[in-house]
Amino acid sequence: MSEIGEALGTAVEGGLFAKAVGKGSQTQPEHRELEDGHFAEGACLNCGTELIGSHCHSCGQKAHLHRTVGAFMHDLLHGALHFEGKTWKTLPMLAFKPGELTRRYIEGERKRFVSPMALFLFSIFLMFAVFQVVGLTAPSEIDQAGFSARAKAVEAKAALEQERGAVGESNPERRAEIDDQIDGLTTAIEAIDAGEDYAFRDKDGNRQSQSINLTGIDLIDQGIVKKWRSNPGLMLYKLQANSYKFSWLLIPLSVPFVWLLFFWKRRFGAYDHAIFVTYSIAFMSLLFIVISVLVKIGAPEWLYGTMIAFIPPIHIYKQLRGAYALRRRSAIWRLAVLMIFINIVALLFLQLLLLLGAF
Repeated sequence: MSEIGEALGTAVEGGLFAKAVGKGSQTQPEHRELEDGHFAEGACLNCGTELIGSHCHSCGQKAHLHRTVGAFMHDLLHGALHFEGKTWKTLPMLAFKPGELTRRYIEGERKRFVSPMALFLFSIFLMFAVFQVVGLTAPSEIDQAGFSARAKAVEAKAALEQERGAVGESNPERRAEIDDQIDGLTTAIEAIDAGEDYAFRDKDGNRQSQSINLTGIDLIDQGIVKKWRSNPGLMLYKLQANSYKFSWLLIPLSVPFVWLLFFWKRRFGAYDHAIFVTYSIAFMSLLFIVISVLVKIGAPEWLYGTMIAFIPPIHIYKQLRGAYALRRRSAIWRLAVLMIFINIVALLFLQLLLLLGAF
């Protein structure tokens, strides 16, 4: 998987390099006088077109570019944090009028707002950065015995072996029962270690069972379980890292389910649903950031518990109504179905992460 990622990165880098070389080959003006740290050019420094106004009407580059440290620091903050005027227009609308934001962007108001993908990437990056700061990371070490039912099987087997020693030869029938139970536990332990289905009774007589069916493909399921059994800490780390690297998969996974809610309405296409999903995920990421900070600073449990329970469905409802111009009843039933779809998407995404982590 890492080789594919590097190949894609190389391809993108090559494309950007080619684009840069292409631009650089155009005619450049000779005179580049400075006034107060800014170019006082009469023609565009990028393509050579005579300037009319504050931007080049040919390539769009700004006129009178800066050459000051202060302006460089502004560019640094802008590039790293994407702080600009339209950010402060987009974020309040994303929080309080998500449906209007989605609809206005779809209908062509692109310059006024931050694009859904830019906001998505920024929110995902910020979310995982904040998770690192507040300590919401995968533990480096996990008690493997407590991680699965194997410990219960081993404990039950040890208890039976102790009982068998106490029974001795005085009760052959009971001893034979114990031997059968020990054999069953041994088989269950071997099945667990092999990543196969298992069933047994623990020392308290409670039935423990597990059917390994993560992907539905036995070979892959067994491989995943073996990896988790051998090093659960590493697998949790991979799960967290892949959830960041492949978070964009949530968008193509979600769009078909949103389409199912509107497939008979021809005026809404896949593009509309993609914008809806991307803005929604960006908001949820920002919400998780706020909640994680509240947990870190010791906010009362009822506060962030209420936020988790009520804010997502209310936000999705408002976005549905505004983005698709729905009546209350139409938005409510779609919200109910969409909440089910969200769980399905989350499960599919988790399965993909497990698969990526195993291989």
